[in-house]
Amino acid sequence: MFLLTPVLVAVVCILMVRIFTNANGGTKRRKEEPRVEARPWVDEDLKDSTDVRQVEEAKDADEWQESEEEVKHIPFSHTRYPEKEMVKRSQEFYELLNKRRSVRFISNEQVPMEVIDNVIKAAGTAPSGAHTEPWTFVVVKDPDVKHKIREIIEEEEEINYLKRMGPRWVTDLKKLRTNWIKEYLDTAPVLILIFKQVHGFAVNGKKRIHYYNEISVSIACGILLAALQNAGLVTVTTTPLNCGPRLRLLLNRPANEKLLMLLPVGYPSKEATVPDLARKPLDQIMVTV
Repeated sequence: MFLLTPVLVAVVCILMVRIFTNANGGTKRRKEEPRVEARPWVDEDLKDSTDVRQVEEAKDADEWQESEEEVKHIPFSHTRYPEKEMVKRSQEFYELLNKRRSVRFISNEQVPMEVIDNVIKAAGTAPSGAHTEPWTFVVVKDPDVKHKIREIIEEEEEINYLKRMGPRWVTDLKKLRTNWIKEYLDTAPVLILIFKQVHGFAVNGKKRIHYYNEISVSIACGILLAALQNAGLVTVTTTPLNCGPRLRLLLNRPANEKLLMLLPVGYPSKEATVPDLARKPLDQIMVTV
C-alpha cells in the first residue's frame, strides 16, 4: 500500500486549499455578475439585436420572411459644385451646427407642425441596413400625455441619480447642472420619441430582419438634430433609462419597438442658459492616414 509522507500530505493539503479557494472565488464572481447587468446602460431597450445569427439559429426560424423582392436600379442624380463653392457650403454648414447646443430651457410657444413634418422626413432619409428603415418617430403634442411622460421619466430618473448611476456618473453630470427634474417635458410644445424597430413584419405577417437597427436609427437621430438646428429650433438629447417599457405602453407602441431617444423640441425660453463648453479641435478628433 502506498503511504503518504508528511511532505506529500502537506502538498496535497495546499493544493486542496487552493482548489477550494478558486472555486469559492468563482462562485462569488458569478454571484456578482447580475449586478453589472442591472446597470441602466445595458437596459433592454438600449441593447442592439443586430446579430444575424440570432435569426439563423432561432428555434422559430420559420416565422422569419425570406427576402425575395427585387429593386429596379435607376440613374443617380447628383449636383457637383465648384471647389470654392464646396468649401463655402461645408464651412457654412459647420458654423451652423457648431452653434447647436443641448438646451434644457424650452419655451411653450407653439412651433409650425409643417416644420416638424419636414425635419422628420429629413431624418427618414438616413441610410439603414438593407434599406429596412427601422425607425418610428412618435410626435407628442397633447399636454396630458406629455405630463404622463414626465411623471414616468422623473420617477425612474430619481432612482437612476440616487441609486443606479453611481457616484462617478452623477459627479460627471454636476458641471451640467442636470438632475431628475425634467420641466421641459411639459413646456416643450413637441416631444419626439424615436423608437428602433428590432424587427419588422412582412405583408404575410412573418418577421423581417432589421439589420443594424440601432446604428441605423442613431444615424437618423443625428440627421434629425441637424435638421432641427437648420430650422431654428432647439432640443436636448435624452435617453430615458429604464423608462422604455412604460413609455411604449403609454404610447401604444408594439413590442418590436424599443425606445432609443427622446427629444423635447421648441424655441429656447428667454432665460435659457447653457454650460460654457468647448468642443475638441480638429486635430483631436481626426486622424489622416
